[in-house]
Amino acid sequence: MSAFSRFTPLVQSLPATVPFVGPEALERQHGREVAARIGANESGFGPAPSVLLAIRQAADETWKYSDPENHNLKQALAGHLRVPAANIAIGEGVDGLLGQIVRLVVEPGMPVVTSLGGYPTFNYHVAGHGGRLVTVPYAGDREDIDGLLAAAKRENAALVYLANPDNPMGSWWPAERVIAFADALPETTLLVLDEAYCETAPREAIPSIESLIDRPNVIRTRTFSKAYGLAGARVGYALSTPGTAQAFDKIRNHFGMSRISVSAAIAALADKEYLKEVTRKIAKSRERIGRIATDNGLVPLPSATNFVAVDCGKDAAYARAIVDRLMSDHGIFIRMPGFAPLNRCIRISTAPETELDLLAAALPEVIRSLAAT
Repeated sequence: MSAFSRFTPLVQSLPATVPFVGPEALERQHGREVAARIGANESGFGPAPSVLLAIRQAADETWKYSDPENHNLKQALAGHLRVPAANIAIGEGVDGLLGQIVRLVVEPGMPVVTSLGGYPTFNYHVAGHGGRLVTVPYAGDREDIDGLLAAAKRENAALVYLANPDNPMGSWWPAERVIAFADALPETTLLVLDEAYCETAPREAIPSIESLIDRPNVIRTRTFSKAYGLAGARVGYALSTPGTAQAFDKIRNHFGMSRISVSAAIAALADKEYLKEVTRKIAKSRERIGRIATDNGLVPLPSATNFVAVDCGKDAAYARAIVDRLMSDHGIFIRMPGFAPLNRCIRISTAPETELDLLAAALPEVIRSLAAT
């Protein structure tokens, strides 16, 4: 009997996929520690001191399961966003929510529309549930809203994914274009509007909560991993109609949330001054990354996120060489987009000055070494 015969045909057909190679794996591969962790769009500024205090206090009760209804976190979000708690679903980060959304909607063979080069974890979930990915190239380093709409209509897509602001390019569409996009989609197509970077975006990029909250074919996903500095806590939430939000209860892991993580998220929402402070730091850090790029003859692209995509001016091989040399020679971890023409770029996360100082010192050396080869 084959060693793999116990698995479903779908699972047998899938590659052993890791959407992202983590910095820990790179440390093992290169035999050196990461000195500057500026590639995973985490927040090197960390969570607020008030959040760290909440984590320490919650640690004493970590022997308990978290509330399976996530009542307190839903109430805190409801007050923060001024929406009823019934419109909110809680999950293990946006990644966990994306997997649940795909499971709710997609059956094997169903078409799902996304951008070529967009967030790969979404694609990973679609493939894992047997969906058929239909991809639309970026246009001018932004997700092509018109192209996504045309593909969704042409394919009668079950699901369409749009990140605004976008990962990996940091670009964005104004709120009115996003709302018009949602208006134009067929009722049978569910829009996943990924707003993981909403706290770092200009106000005009994010549709108001009330503009989309009553649409059963729109789910907005958000996270505590970016501006709130809680990537390791794995807390995300979805906003939709009560009927859509409550559908998650049919399939979610009701004990999937960590008690410590939930306490951290509630404390993070309460500390509004820290959020203002850290978003100012992120904006300042984007400017510093832009100066480092320009000083080395590279072109920083406009960003509404906690990272900056930098056009290296050549091809993917050159961008990859910069990424690899920074890690192997200097212990500086960055990433790059995976598909042309986006893969002419590298992507650098905002971080404290000490880490960007390392980048500023290492990048000229890497570029000089590549020029000499």
